[in-house]
Amino acid sequence: MAYKVIIPAAGQGKRMGAGKNKLLLELNNVPILIHTLFVFENDETCDGVILAISSEDEKSFKTLLQTYQIKKVQALVPGGKERQHSVYNGLKEIGSEGIVLVHDGARPFVDKKQIHQLVEVSSKEGAAVLAVPVKDTIKRVNHSEVVETVERSSLWAIQTPQAFRVSLLVKAHKKADEDNYLGTDDASLVERINEPVKIVEGNYDNIKITTPEDLYFAEAIIRKRQS
Repeated sequence: MAYKVIIPAAGQGKRMGAGKNKLLLELNNVPILIHTLFVFENDETCDGVILAISSEDEKSFKTLLQTYQIKKVQALVPGGKERQHSVYNGLKEIGSEGIVLVHDGARPFVDKKQIHQLVEVSSKEGAAVLAVPVKDTIKRVNHSEVVETVERSSLWAIQTPQAFRVSLLVKAHKKADEDNYLGTDDASLVERINEPVKIVEGNYDNIKITTPEDLYFAEAIIRKRQS
């Protein structure tokens, strides 16, 4: 089943400390954003990509799309103050039917098979997210003191892509906009209007590159995949 994908790419990436959009940093001599876009460029069921960007990056991004011959980017839309606003701007470029994915530009290692599972589940259920079981012991802390140890068997770390029927995600975003509500991710907006969100198990390679240390992990994943 075909889908479109919105990639919010306007973040400043302050935790990376690179002095520029972290998606322009290179892994194996290729910008992080291009690694991510290649996943969808090479997926025959991807029907188009919407990039939400800052005006400062527009020239650089257009140059990258041309240099690496990325054909599926259908629109560059303005990034908002928050990631949620960027996604909402992207939704306005998509029709009212079908499936839409929202994906972090800084997650270049998502697996195409998992994307297809997400699309299949969301087409039946309305919403689905990639996630992996939490491996570490989790403790709730207040003022540097442990309050409790959280039972982890029901805890999952949520990744992207997150997949939705377009009509459902538009409804959730409109409600959040009306209420001036800012969620932690798109799935939280759907949960807020009392719609179910299903889990599709992902894998631990699907990291989000956020800090300088993450670049070392990303390079290791590339070496593993090339071996």
